[in-house]
Amino acid sequence: MSRLRGKVVLITGASSGIGEACARAFAAEGAGLVLAARREERLRQLSRELETEHGVNCHAAGLDVRDPDAVERFEAGLPSELRAIDILLNNAGLARGLCPVHEGETRDWEEMIDTNLKGLLYLTRRFLPGMIERGRGHIINIGSIAGRQVYPGGGVYCATKFAVRALTQALAVELVDTPIRVSVVDPGMVQTEFSVVRFRGDEEGASGVYRGLTPLTGDDVAEAVLFCATRPPNVNVAELMILPADQASVYHIHRDNN
Repeated sequence: MSRLRGKVVLITGASSGIGEACARAFAAEGAGLVLAARREERLRQLSRELETEHGVNCHAAGLDVRDPDAVERFEAGLPSELRAIDILLNNAGLARGLCPVHEGETRDWEEMIDTNLKGLLYLTRRFLPGMIERGRGHIINIGSIAGRQVYPGGGVYCATKFAVRALTQALAVELVDTPIRVSVVDPGMVQTEFSVVRFRGDEEGASGVYRGLTPLTGDDVAEAVLFCATRPPNVNVAELMILPADQASVYHIHRDNN
């Protein structure tokens, strides 16, 4: 029997990409799902599909993780059977632009910091106390290779992902005397809507990021997340970095230009 059957998993940014792939992976293991994202109709369609396909209990609601009041209302609106969150997957995140810091737009900085860092904090602050009270739980944060290595034009995005890694480590230290596990999964290049968002809808510019190589997919990252979530209770995968075979670091990428 799956270790996840009967567990309740909350996934932010669940309407596409890594979040959607993780929702599908957890549903296939029999977990109940709480799905959150800004694109509510897309989210509800996914919820209906997973309920039909896997027979799991699924709750979908629109949420902007940047708004702490919205996070509070989101928690208050959870159905009673899905209120006890066992796994919190802090996946919502984005990058904006590729400008050096001295040419950057403050609105882009604020959006990245508010989503990638503060949003993670708001969700963790809201749901971690319940995990501690119940004596069980797992927080899994989606970081990035950009939380380990910086690159030109990614200064603020990298800073937010370095902070995600630091917060993951801090939580692990603070929770070491509890049964709560804390993990961070750091993907390299993943072909999702990430680059389209970064380039503000420029599909051609976004596709150029992955030209000549085979990137990771959302499903690849979901498998890594599932691995973290299904270890025995005495095992915690603290950090897991997953890269495409064509990538060795931020700076070392093999592209087939033929």
